[in-house]
Amino acid sequence: MGSLNVNRNVSDAFYRYKMPRLMAKVEGKGNGIKTVIVNMVEIAKALCRPPTYPTKYFGCELGAQTQFDFKNDRFIVNGSHDAAKLQDLLDGFIRRFVLCPECDNPETSLIISQKKGTITQACKACGYHGPIEINHKLNTFILKNPPDVNPAAQGASLTEGKRGRRSKKQQNGETNGDGRVSPRSDSNDTDVPNSERDVGDNSEEDSEWAVDVSEEAVRARMQDLTDGAKGMTISDDLEKSEKERMDIFYGLMKRRRDEGSLENPTTHRELLAEAERLEIRSKAPLVLAELLFDQQINTQVKKHRLLLLRFTHEDSKAQKCLIGGIEQVIGLHQDALLPKVPLIFKLFYDLDILDEKVILEWATKVSKKYVWRELSQEIHNKAEPFIKWLREAEEEESDSEEEEDDDVEIQYDDRAKASPLKEQPKKVQPAAPKVVDDGEDDLDIDAI
Repeated sequence: MGSLNVNRNVSDAFYRYKMPRLMAKVEGKGNGIKTVIVNMVEIAKALCRPPTYPTKYFGCELGAQTQFDFKNDRFIVNGSHDAAKLQDLLDGFIRRFVLCPECDNPETSLIISQKKGTITQACKACGYHGPIEINHKLNTFILKNPPDVNPAAQGASLTEGKRGRRSKKQQNGETNGDGRVSPRSDSNDTDVPNSERDVGDNSEEDSEWAVDVSEEAVRARMQDLTDGAKGMTISDDLEKSEKERMDIFYGLMKRRRDEGSLENPTTHRELLAEAERLEIRSKAPLVLAELLFDQQINTQVKKHRLLLLRFTHEDSKAQKCLIGGIEQVIGLHQDALLPKVPLIFKLFYDLDILDEKVILEWATKVSKKYVWRELSQEIHNKAEPFIKWLREAEEEESDSEEEEDDDVEIQYDDRAKASPLKEQPKKVQPAAPKVVDDGEDDLDIDAI
């Protein structure tokens, strides 16, 4: 099936980080239908992540149960799912849990702290080291299943591991009157190296997690429950109306603005990921315009250019929403901004945030979608000098292209075939071809 770039936003054919194309096979019928990710092990190896992580991520995104058959390397998502759709979901997993937020390099590893309830990402390429701040239901699964623990070696039930350790304690100790086990005085534990005591299936760590009643452990467990509740809330967000989802994005955007972190590339990626999760990416520029711009829009657009480009680059719908947001800002600061409308549009055009085609299309129709019609008409009237300049520039460009096409046709005219590499005159003497046949008349012709 071929291979793909791990970061599919990179189109370089010689990109060194490759992964197999996802292959899915649908099995079963009716309520028992399921999708098997045939090559999940190979994909996970290319991403340096356990195969359970992307499989569980699919389940979280699709609202489906997942199954792991480690013995036969079968990783299953309940329901019928297309391979192309799963490949797109895999891009989301890679963006959130594999790529470095600083350099977009996939040479990262995850460091899990179960007691603190944190997931830290470390990049071997640029040296970045920081927590994963994206709230996702997969976070809870990763905390319970660290990448350095083999889930296939844990057995079918952790309870069995606890019982096994309890029986070992009873063999090596005595039971007190209250039922508790006390260590034997003649125990040979001191003769056993620590490295051998720690060998096992990590059930000891889970047992300690279950019985540890210290304040720190209780706080960590409460945080785990809170993260799970957050995950459930996040999954319910898509059931809300578009206005409610826009309000959620507005709240996150406002918090990041107040923190002063809007110039951080990590914040840019977080905002873009949140807009995509809420399925409002194309309309997000309305929120950006509301929170980023005021009467100082000419300096603010330069400051936040990279953030705006993340949402509007090659997205005409997002650019139209951004123009609507600009109209609203102009409406709030009419005295200061109405006289500057041509300069504002030219600035957005020069910074490649708004495309020429989108601006000209906006100029053809006065709409009351974002501001009242009278104000929209006035903004169009004020923008007319820039629109006229834009149209004239477009016409001059098209005329120059036509002239170039005409020159090409002249060079390859039938009369120019004898010397195609030389520039041909616009007017060719009609008697020139006969000069070759009658050499004696050459002097007379020249004299004439």
